[in-house]
Amino acid sequence: MHFLANPLRFQRIADAVFPWAAGGAALLAPLALWLALVVAPPDYQQGEAVRIMYVHVPAAWMAMFVYLCVAAGSAAGLIWRHPMAEVAARAAAPIGACFTAIALFTGSVWGKPMWGTWWVWDARLTSVLILFFLYLGYMALHDAFEDPQRGARAASILGLVGLVNLPVIKFSVDWWNTLHQPASIVRLDGPTIDPSMLWPLFTMMGFFKLFFVAVLVLRIRAQLAERRLANLRLGAEGRA
Repeated sequence: MHFLANPLRFQRIADAVFPWAAGGAALLAPLALWLALVVAPPDYQQGEAVRIMYVHVPAAWMAMFVYLCVAAGSAAGLIWRHPMAEVAARAAAPIGACFTAIALFTGSVWGKPMWGTWWVWDARLTSVLILFFLYLGYMALHDAFEDPQRGARAASILGLVGLVNLPVIKFSVDWWNTLHQPASIVRLDGPTIDPSMLWPLFTMMGFFKLFFVAVLVLRIRAQLAERRLANLRLGAEGRA
């Protein structure tokens, strides 16, 4: 992991990864939409409303996955003082917040015709809302201190504390009686979704993952550029 601590080395790796991630996302996006909107059949109970699943479920997966990345970067930054880990965690947080917002919005749109209401204080919904606030809190703490290192440390601690919410999100439908349907894909006895719906869902998930990697690289590049500009500005002020 330490060989990635050098920003120039990390930049070279990111430059090599970005075209593949961006190109793969560009190719998978129309394929995933075609499979979800045209090829996948309507549900026998939910009808065409089930197509919201192809955005809602991958967005919810990504909301948790990205937070896990933020927490991993926070841990590496706190324990090993890994400079690029903190940069990557900070770059990933707004992307994860957007995925969480999409999951909450599409879930409400899907819940209205299925449950008859836009929102309930259901265990799954509430824990995902808490995840959204954790993202916002992480981003706010970074800018809450004049000293950037103090802000990064406070945000990293929150990122690690928020990890306890991830198993609550995952197992809330098993631990409590909720309106939200139970797990239908990640199960010990295998998925309960028909392959005609499962493959479009996995394709959309692949698109979301590649999109995340591409945007993450762009955001890391921007943060490294900002740091270089800040260092140059400080150097110019010192010489003046």
